[in-house]
Amino acid sequence: MNRAGAALALALAGLAAAAVGAPRSGSSYLAPDLKALQDDDFRNPGLLWVDRGRELWSEVPGKGAKACAGCHDAAAMRGVAARYPAYDRTARRVVNLEQRINLCRTGRQHAAPLAYESRDLVSLTAFVSRQSLGMPVQVTVDGPARASFERGRAAYHQRIGQLDLACADCHERSEGRRLHGETISQGQINGFPVYRQLWDGAASTHRMFAWCETAVRAQPRAPGSQDYVDLELYVRWRGQGLPVEAPAVRK
Repeated sequence: MNRAGAALALALAGLAAAAVGAPRSGSSYLAPDLKALQDDDFRNPGLLWVDRGRELWSEVPGKGAKACAGCHDAAAMRGVAARYPAYDRTARRVVNLEQRINLCRTGRQHAAPLAYESRDLVSLTAFVSRQSLGMPVQVTVDGPARASFERGRAAYHQRIGQLDLACADCHERSEGRRLHGETISQGQINGFPVYRQLWDGAASTHRMFAWCETAVRAQPRAPGSQDYVDLELYVRWRGQGLPVEAPAVRK
């Protein structure tokens, strides 16, 4: 990173600190029983998706294809999830981890892409994310990623839906307050993919975005859309330095 890029990164980090104070993981807002469930490697239900992802990592996805393990040792994935979303030179846009997996499938494995939010794609994403457990989130938001970041920031602060609310209204201005018996968190996403009891399954950040938009009576966008990728980049940046906790557990 050049001096100008470093200065920009420091300035953006200062803005984040000013906006929300110190980043605070969603796990710190959990009731003790849920926190214990997330931290227990034998009981965390999200680890079932990690196990499925581990199986898929070594499977050949079709005739003439090759397995992920044919190119990458799983240990080499440590740190990858902490850096995504990221600008991809081949795609010429910012992509998230799910899209990076599909780009590898189509471009290198000679396999069909997995449907967004499918169990297999969530499982592979959970497996890759698990390799970065405990590592700090460190996304890049300058250079070619800057336009995506700015779009995501604008979306985060844009009021939408019949309730006329923005993400920031809940996760910045109302953080720490109570809603329906739950404490409103900062909305950090360092634990995704997350197992959510409400859904009885693991899901991506984009499913949560869509759920929130529906909650404010807005029309949700499609998981995997560039709008959501841009928003994901901005929200990840808000949590710079938080440890990767995937798969987290939420109510």
